Amino acid sequence: GEEESEDIEFADQQDLDIELTGRDFMERAANVYQDYQNRYSKRFEWIESEFFTKQLAKHLQSDADAILSILSSCGQWQPQLDTKLNELERLLKTAYGQDKLIIFSQFADTVRYLESNLKARGLQKLEGVTGDTANPTALAWQFSPRSNEKADKISPESELRVLIATDVLSEGQNLQDCAIVVNYDLPWAIIRLIQRAGRVDRIGQKSDQIFCYSFLPADGVERILRLRDRVRNRLQTNGEVVGSDEAFFEDDGNNQNLINLYNEKSGILDGEDDRDVDLASYAYQIWKNATDANPDLTKQVEKMPDVVYSAKAHTGTIAHPQGVLVYMRSALGNDALVWLDEQGKRVSESQYEILQAAACSIDTPASERSEDHHKLVGKAVDLLIENAALLTGGQLGRPSGARFKCYERLKRYANQVSGTLWDTQDLQNTITDIYQYPLRGTAKDTINRQIKAGISDEELAQLLINLRSEDMLCNVPDETAPQEEPKVICSMGLRMQEE
Repeated sequence: GEEESEDIEFADQQDLDIELTGRDFMERAANVYQDYQNRYSKRFEWIESEFFTKQLAKHLQSDADAILSILSSCGQWQPQLDTKLNELERLLKTAYGQDKLIIFSQFADTVRYLESNLKARGLQKLEGVTGDTANPTALAWQFSPRSNEKADKISPESELRVLIATDVLSEGQNLQDCAIVVNYDLPWAIIRLIQRAGRVDRIGQKSDQIFCYSFLPADGVERILRLRDRVRNRLQTNGEVVGSDEAFFEDDGNNQNLINLYNEKSGILDGEDDRDVDLASYAYQIWKNATDANPDLTKQVEKMPDVVYSAKAHTGTIAHPQGVLVYMRSALGNDALVWLDEQGKRVSESQYEILQAAACSIDTPASERSEDHHKLVGKAVDLLIENAALLTGGQLGRPSGARFKCYERLKRYANQVSGTLWDTQDLQNTITDIYQYPLRGTAKDTINRQIKAGISDEELAQLLINLRSEDMLCNVPDETAPQEEPKVICSMGLRMQEE
């Protein structure tokens, strides 16, 4: 994978001398292959030797000869003539001479190249980070001490201004001391762009604007590759999932829609398909915020019995009338929310909308429950039991749901690989389980992220097979265990505010 490839140290990282002969390169290749066999053997799925035919060897030799010819024609690489590097130097010294910048590249070799050459050009307080770096987190702290609460441990002299990194730092690090992101090369996996920007566009960012610079090929090469248009089209395609205000190209304006899975932006869960988004994480964040502000809540809530109820004041409207909210859990451990009005009619299918209606602060006063509160709770229970889709997702659920999408895509993939080595019993069993049983909550969250990131049918099939093998895919009931009834966890009445 991309993440793993950057960790590999090739035998001899010295700059290649273009005077080397084909035999010299063959010897280097043998050394690298030896490393692959010994140090990195588990990184690869090795191909059977019978696939390496004489015809393949002939084609590979032809490719190698062509590459050697190009190296010979171009001559020794001269960094001072590297216009892309020169422009980066101008950006660092002139455009943003005092500001912090983080520069991303897909390739560890590029990071090392930029680090050595920029230091040679007088750039100070600059370091590179790759998968080979002993402690990437330590450098992230030096670069962004305030967002990591390390300002008291990082002296001004050791603080970094420029960080050059592979995607080893595009996830899991707080880099909000910086507001300028440079993509030295554009990743074809579009989610990488969003992850990179998400390292600085987070809670705690002090700047009103995040600037993202992306290097594109020269005009002649760009006309051949059409890279900008292809990347833009992929961004727009992904952006159909959810709207946000990012623009990765200057002329995109503020109407560019992008998938925004990692930035915790407000509104990411809005829309009719919000049941397919990571609601478990959203609910957890509500809980974490509340318990962080008041740690005593943890013990208080854990001691509360099931079927507990309360009520709160509610500004009723036609779309959001007063009534009751009910939280239930099925025998298989699936959670469901339902909102009924005073007549016992269902108000909304949106789980996110129901969570919003239930929202209140710790000092929100309780209201008197309605006389029909328990009657409405009973109707909600009947509705949830009768409508199995709400507690189990139905046979497949809505077409926009993760379960439906998985089933349809796996059936399509199974048809494509029918009769081949990839048409396995594990694949068929996975399809059967998805059809018969609801997805686990954690599996649904993982699947939704991957689908929105553009996972292929083949990759999705392998993901689902792996989840099933680890018993993390579906809630498969234990046929020998006694069947439990769904139970009410709690309910909340919504009462019109009295004048």
